[in-house]
Amino acid sequence: MIPTRLDAPRLLDRARELADLLIDTVDGGASVGFLAPLDRADAVAWWRERAQPVAAGRLAVWVALDGDRVVGTVSLAFADKPNSRHRAELVKLMVHRDARGQGLARILLGTAEQAAAAVGVTLLHLDTETGSPAEHLYRATGWTRAGTVPDYAADPYGVLRPTTLYYKHVAAG
Repeated sequence: MIPTRLDAPRLLDRARELADLLIDTVDGGASVGFLAPLDRADAVAWWRERAQPVAAGRLAVWVALDGDRVVGTVSLAFADKPNSRHRAELVKLMVHRDARGQGLARILLGTAEQAAAAVGVTLLHLDTETGSPAEHLYRATGWTRAGTVPDYAADPYGVLRPTTLYYKHVAAG
């Protein structure tokens, strides 16, 4: 499965499917910035709001498809200040619960890392809930733990959880 990068019009076309993936991710307990239950209209609106940053080049979004169904996504948020254009934040790596266990998260992660390097980004960073399954993925793929912030974000059920920060150097292409 080769992830596809979405431009703004294609992101808008896929907003409902991306919303379904986001809802599945939140319902599965992942801390991706939303509380359960996540209203579908709110999830669709959130994805539609991403179209402008995509059009402006501040955000890159990839989707993984199973047939025509979105089963995974990952995004890179590019820094906009002159002193930080060498870095980007990895955001919203999500795989539908039905598609897990097939290496899709690694494929999406690798896609984002390669794309970052191709545009001259040499440092990636992210945050994830401490103790989450995502932490194992990041450690296994060469990300370095930078530290943990207690009570950083609420999980989907509203409970404050610690967040671990990670970074990875990538070779500019």
